Amino acid sequence: MSFIPARRTGRRVSRRFTGRDLAVLGVLLGIPVLLDIAIVWGPTLASVVLSFTGWDGIGEIKWVGTRNYENLFTNYPQFWPAARHNLLWLAFLGLVATPFGLLLAVLIDRGVRFSRFYQSTLYMPVVLSLAVVGFIAQLVFSRDQGALNAVIGDTDSPTDWLGDPDLNIWMVLLAAAWRHTGYVMILYLAGLKAVDPSLKEAAAIDGAGEAQTFFRIVLPTLRPVNVIVGVITVIEALRAFDIVYAVNHGRNGLELLSVLVTDNIIGEASRIGFGSAIAVVLLVVSLGFVVTYLVQELRGEKDR
Repeated sequence: MSFIPARRTGRRVSRRFTGRDLAVLGVLLGIPVLLDIAIVWGPTLASVVLSFTGWDGIGEIKWVGTRNYENLFTNYPQFWPAARHNLLWLAFLGLVATPFGLLLAVLIDRGVRFSRFYQSTLYMPVVLSLAVVGFIAQLVFSRDQGALNAVIGDTDSPTDWLGDPDLNIWMVLLAAAWRHTGYVMILYLAGLKAVDPSLKEAAAIDGAGEAQTFFRIVLPTLRPVNVIVGVITVIEALRAFDIVYAVNHGRNGLELLSVLVTDNIIGEASRIGFGSAIAVVLLVVSLGFVVTYLVQELRGEKDR
């Protein structure tokens, strides 16, 4: 007895969604979209509108046009130091912490002894919030009871690492980089595991050294990871708040734009409109960096 297979037709069978399917899709997609609009884009648009008003959070909302921005750029002395500190934060994380995280990922990827121990130890700070890292920085860099002064034996005239405005920004940057390096290391380590070993073997056969193989073969292969790391670095630098607020409430050399937003909106001044103007400036700067970086990376990917 022979079985004749059913004849296949070239037509694609279309399946219509039932009312239950549409309801499930609406719930699964609609709730996240509504939450995103309510939590992220709603306050963002409200901040943009409020930045053109003079509102104290209680009284009548008065339209002041661009007066908040004019006062911000000309009559608010804390703004420009805070903007410089944010740019310094970005430069330090991008030029010091990120390359160091890449270096650690390369060393661990080579299979050194106790690589799992190093990987776990270096990643451990990532699970800590920046506020906790700020408290740890106080324990290390405190003037009178800090571990650093105790180690170097500076007890007669101890250095005020966190009180000196010429030093504290660098100490806090070291603490923030300690956390950022572990995050970058894990991302690059995952990317290195995905690199095809045959590419390295082919480069070695052609006579390329380790440095040439890395910069000409491995690093271009890590372009998607570079995009992710670049965006994360920009976001981490521009949204920094917890660590400086835990150290000294973002004052005396640790001013940041995020701290100025908090001081004006939640502080005693209650200048909602003026604080919203600072938040909008921070938003524009963040979007400028992120969009520019993504456009350049996507163009490079398209040209390949």
